[in-house]
Amino acid sequence: MDIKNEKPSLFSRRNLLAKLGIFLAGGIAGHGTSFASTPAPTVAAAPPLPWKWVKLDPLEAGRRAFRGYEYEKPGKG
Repeated sequence: MDIKNEKPSLFSRRNLLAKLGIFLAGGIAGHGTSFASTPAPTVAAAPPLPWKWVKLDPLEAGRRAFRGYEYEKPGKG
């Protein structure tokens, strides 16, 4: 078998690694620039423990859960 007459394979290890390297480099470059202009989120401090016990209204809890799921967005209904 003559190596000079062989067709190059589209799915060679060398091609796969080269394309994977380009893909990863682009992802890293894109990831770094996407978060550069975004400010860090701030987290409010939780109230001190122990928290007071509050009795919940089951109907209101159900309504809020339904609205917050996907059917209705909070504030739109």
